[in-house]
Amino acid sequence: MTVVGPFGLSVRDQALEADVQNGLSAVEAGLLDATKSEVPFITEAAQHLVRAGGKRFRPLLVMLAAQFGDPYAPGIVPSAVVVELTHLATLYHDDVMDEADVRRGVPSANARWGNSVAVLTGDFLFARASHILADLGPEAVRIQAEAFERLVTGQILETAGPRDGRDPVDHYLDVIAGKTGSLIAVSGRFGAMMSGADERVVDILTQYGERLGVAFQLADDVLDIASDSHESGKTPGTDLREGIPTLPVLLLRARAEATGDPGDLALVELLDGDLTDDARHGEALRLLRLHPALEQARRDTVRYAEEARAVLAPLPECYARAALEELCDAVVHRAG
Repeated sequence: MTVVGPFGLSVRDQALEADVQNGLSAVEAGLLDATKSEVPFITEAAQHLVRAGGKRFRPLLVMLAAQFGDPYAPGIVPSAVVVELTHLATLYHDDVMDEADVRRGVPSANARWGNSVAVLTGDFLFARASHILADLGPEAVRIQAEAFERLVTGQILETAGPRDGRDPVDHYLDVIAGKTGSLIAVSGRFGAMMSGADERVVDILTQYGERLGVAFQLADDVLDIASDSHESGKTPGTDLREGIPTLPVLLLRARAEATGDPGDLALVELLDGDLTDDARHGEALRLLRLHPALEQARRDTVRYAEEARAVLAPLPECYARAALEELCDAVVHRAG
């Protein structure tokens, strides 16, 4: 059993391990190539997060999904580069919106160069992803366009908030299905599709990616509260400080509204106050780490990961399927 990639997936078969490792190495080279510009400053800014590392979760899923067809098909590595470039571009934009100072353990692009450079660098990465995508055919372009529309819609829905009468938790799950689930679903779909896998297999791996993507984001929600910066690579409580709703906070609010518990109401009042104050922010983090809402968010993470695992049942038993199942465990492990 060997650990593969920064995400820490263990693989039980040497041939599969070699395929995945070689694929991820090719993706890394492709990312560096795609982020080069004739303008040195653009190269520096565009490669800032590439060189900072990352889990490469989406390319890993592309490589594993490709095992259900021809894993050496020519479109696999470029499609993995496309999904990772798209993901990286959204990080540049997210950090501007969140006013984040740290990303992947290094200063965020907006903290280093300002918001304008960060936004334009994200746009540059989207452009480079589109350039690669054009060589993969019109169907790939359509799939990516639909996923990108869902991603942006999810971000807008998060900004707008739930409409009157809509359950905030249900609204939030729709948001993250768009913001995170859509691109991870495309990772599974591209890997299977580019490898020439059967359409039924493509559909299964798309559904798997969607559910795993939701679990992945819920694990991030837990980490934003429960982890330190060494574990997560970004400042703890960033979403909390910016007032961005995450599942633990939404569950706390629902519980406070339903029970009227004085401690819950006091914590909600603290969260609604000025969390730019470090002392208040630290106290809010401390109390949330002790609150049952955090454990409920962990249980919801497990539920979505188990749904993803269940989707895989029709696939033939093989090392690639076992690795996809273990990926569900790895996502849950991140949430503690």
